[in-house]
Amino acid sequence: MNRSHAGAKHIHVGGRFDREHLHVVMTHIRSFASKNAVMLIALTLAAITSVIVPPDAEYLGYFDLKTLTCLFCVLAVVCALKNLRFFYMLAQQIVRMFKNARMCVLALVYITFIGSMLIANDMALLTFLPLGYFVLSSTGKEKYMAFTFIMQNIAANLGGMLTPFGNPQNLYLYTKYSIPTGEFMAIMAPPFIISIALITLCCIIFVKKEELEFKGEQIKLPAARTILYLVLFALSIAIVFRGIPYWIGLIVIPAVLIFADRKALAAVDYPLLLTFVFFFIFAGNMARIDIVRAIFSLLLEQNTLLFSVLSCQCISNVPSAILLSQFTDNYAQLLVGVNIGGAGTLIASLASLITFREYVKHNPGKSGKYILLFSLFNFGMLAILTASMMIIM
Repeated sequence: MNRSHAGAKHIHVGGRFDREHLHVVMTHIRSFASKNAVMLIALTLAAITSVIVPPDAEYLGYFDLKTLTCLFCVLAVVCALKNLRFFYMLAQQIVRMFKNARMCVLALVYITFIGSMLIANDMALLTFLPLGYFVLSSTGKEKYMAFTFIMQNIAANLGGMLTPFGNPQNLYLYTKYSIPTGEFMAIMAPPFIISIALITLCCIIFVKKEELEFKGEQIKLPAARTILYLVLFALSIAIVFRGIPYWIGLIVIPAVLIFADRKALAAVDYPLLLTFVFFFIFAGNMARIDIVRAIFSLLLEQNTLLFSVLSCQCISNVPSAILLSQFTDNYAQLLVGVNIGGAGTLIASLASLITFREYVKHNPGKSGKYILLFSLFNFGMLAILTASMMIIM
């Protein structure tokens, strides 16, 4: 009798353990899926199109190794600098110069704007959104949190458009079409200038000149490591601008970071790299389906700019750039379209999903209000930019 009771108790405990273990596993799966939704969508699309176009030797031609290498190198070095809190220190020093809410928010937005031109839009947000939260929460100005996050998001998406490495889709198109650097920046200058004006106007209108008292910790950077990482950053930028063969960066940067900062290599956004890989497969397969090629070619002939903007609203700007580049040689309009198209819906840009995730983490239960405010500002920006560029181009 006692033995039977002990056995039943063991089964009960074991069953409870299994349920708890399963709950933990499911929680991790849901967390991974929510953080990497775009990558999983890309994987699904790649798998579906691989059924229509079975894998063969042509698949090897789908992948742009230079784009993947450049992206990896930039992300790795930025992670190393971030671990030193280099960008935090830099931003903090700038923010300390301003004493009221309006100028502080403008500083945060401009820092993100400039950061996106140098370290890519998603990395700029991952670096400066936490700073925005810290500044506003430590000065009692949480009421500007949603607005500031949205403006930082728009600044990251639109600020990165000026440079070839500011947005992932820029790096891809810059490499695919071999666009001269001067021509690239000339194409993107008009929407860039309009974006600065619109963002500045919004901050002036919606943020008051309220006095702030900012108190933060002092940060001292290790000189040797800072210089080393800045040299690696310069190397990665030189690779982007075709000054150095990409394979050199692929050897040198990981080799140095293995000894200097292994955590930086582990912190690289590998799901973003895999997203590119999966979308390369999807785009390559789509380009080999006759009816798809005919439809997309026809639509892009009618209006490349408008169609690329609309495409971003549905499948995001990076996959739009990869997919649509298979069907048009009008890289100027495509380049502008997939950059300004990053504004709009929450899925128009991976950076927007990063911002949403960061805001909800600090403000649980306020996602509905955030999405409404996000949509109003983003679609307003998108409408003005699209109309302006259709007139200019």
